Amino acid sequence: MKRLLILWAALHLSAVLSAQNPIIRDQYTADPTARVFGGKVWLYASHDILSPVEPEKKWFSMADYHVFSSENLVDWTDHGVILRQENVPWGKPDGYSMWAPDCVEKNGKYYFVFPDAPRNGRGFAIGVAVADAPDGPFRAYEKPIPGVWGIDPCVLQASDGKTYLYWSGMGLMGAQAKDDLTELAGTPVRLDENLPQGFKEGPFIFEREGHFYLTYPWVQDKTETLAYAMSDNPLGPYEFKGLIMAQSPNECWTNHHSLVQYQGEWYLFYHHNDYSPAFDKNRSVRIDKVLFNPDGTILPVTPTFRGVGITSARDQIQIDRYSALCHQNAFLAFLDDQRPFEGWFISLVRPGSWVRYDRVDFGEKAPGTLSVRYRAAKDCAVSVSAGEAACRFDLPASVSWKTLSLPADFPATGIQDLKVSLEEGETLQLDWLSFTDTSWESFSDSSTALEKYLVPASGKNASPDADGFVRRWLLLEPISKPHRSNNVFTETYLRELFKEPYFPGQLGEILPKDGSRVGNLCWHAFDSRLFNVKLFRFASNLSEDRYGKLYWMATVVHCDREIPDVRLSVGSNGASMWWVNGEEALLMDGDRRMVVDDCASERLTLKKGRNVIWGAVINGPGLSDFCVRFLDGNGNPVTHFTVSTK
Repeated sequence: MKRLLILWAALHLSAVLSAQNPIIRDQYTADPTARVFGGKVWLYASHDILSPVEPEKKWFSMADYHVFSSENLVDWTDHGVILRQENVPWGKPDGYSMWAPDCVEKNGKYYFVFPDAPRNGRGFAIGVAVADAPDGPFRAYEKPIPGVWGIDPCVLQASDGKTYLYWSGMGLMGAQAKDDLTELAGTPVRLDENLPQGFKEGPFIFEREGHFYLTYPWVQDKTETLAYAMSDNPLGPYEFKGLIMAQSPNECWTNHHSLVQYQGEWYLFYHHNDYSPAFDKNRSVRIDKVLFNPDGTILPVTPTFRGVGITSARDQIQIDRYSALCHQNAFLAFLDDQRPFEGWFISLVRPGSWVRYDRVDFGEKAPGTLSVRYRAAKDCAVSVSAGEAACRFDLPASVSWKTLSLPADFPATGIQDLKVSLEEGETLQLDWLSFTDTSWESFSDSSTALEKYLVPASGKNASPDADGFVRRWLLLEPISKPHRSNNVFTETYLRELFKEPYFPGQLGEILPKDGSRVGNLCWHAFDSRLFNVKLFRFASNLSEDRYGKLYWMATVVHCDREIPDVRLSVGSNGASMWWVNGEEALLMDGDRRMVVDDCASERLTLKKGRNVIWGAVINGPGLSDFCVRFLDGNGNPVTHFTVSTK
């Protein structure tokens, strides 16, 4: 068998873990309620943590709520904490009882409904917080909703124009409520008296084609299933119809859910203890598609690792989130049992074992390079197929995780199902693979390749381009900071990382000179030919690996007058932090792709004269770049300034 040439300094794409379950991969999330506001799906979930006051207590502990949003159900933005237990006037500030929430919009106001332990008394009350935007800031009412005691609130804005509140407390309860949810507008009724016996909680009610659906977690046997009943009236009576989802085979005790229609399709949001198999009180949100029968009944949903959405072939394809697997000759395991958020790998045990990952978008152009992260005690041969396209390649033995890039004759285009099979060898462990448009030959002359992207800065001050992007930068040669995953880039980690002293004058008003050195590293003044500065090209030109690097950069913006009310707007592949005139302007944490205007700072003022901009970008297994510009109060690019590196 012909052995292919291997590029050991592998080509890496952005480490974007997308289009698979669980959907939130840097914290525990549970009890998901999904709502559609402004053309986006907004996900309101509880936030599981280990109890800080009773760490030995094996029970649910939740101190705050986050909200997440997505336009494609694949890439999710964490908008941060929207409500903390200490900010609830009537709630117990150390109760850790902020369980399943909901949120609805009425007349431009967003009403966030949540349970909490009351400051005085026992049990749970249900309160409301109000905001002018789906991501807050939310302000909690001074008192909970009178006469409502329980958990798991759900709000239905029915086609009859009325608002209904549902909750769990002495059974599944429902009542008409005032639109602002300050109080009930009707007498509570019991909804589950005609339903099969067994513990029930977490009601989620929705309306579809004239039917009202009461869906709820139900302990039919040992653990919770998701069941449902139907009615022609929002307050019933409801007729039991069956299960939406069976109980978990690994006995995760709870399930909790919501159903939402988005862009013509229905989806089930639910949770499972994927990242915490030994402790089922730490859960993570999943999504799977929902289908209905012609009579309106719901087809049972089988939980999947693959989830929903379409994965780009140019992203890292997390093959462990498979659609199908040759189970008798393959198994799934954590990359690191002590760090579950780093994810999983698939082990193909013997020849003939395989794994399939559906709905991969190869685009209109066939890829030229295949990258794979793997380890194997012995040499292996692997085949990869998608539609009619197929290739076979060799992987040399590696007892530690290794990423290789190989030239690939792989004429796949469009959306295809991807299958990877072990042809020769044994116990091949795969983490991810990805395809790129880049041809093998383009890496043969790295110095020539750099000139396509970065050229030495020279001459008078530069101007931003027509779209306002700053292209002149002083770059320090990259500092090695290896990470196996970008999920470690939390706010706390980044602040500690970037405050370390790396060189004299760090974040100061006086910039280093082009060619000056920091130990064995050197500063370089460059003009970028593109709006985004290709840091990975800079690294490869130095014969450095393109991943696991920390980059520092700086520039000076010269203004002929004061420019108030502007925002620093940044996109970066990897996490980053930015400073303007010595003050922190922006922190971009988590696992990011380079997206124009991904994050913008609070409003600031560019002073007349010299304004110093510092930045630091870090990436794990990804190709790093960034783009920077300023936007005015109307969101238009600011262009009336010049740029230098001194």
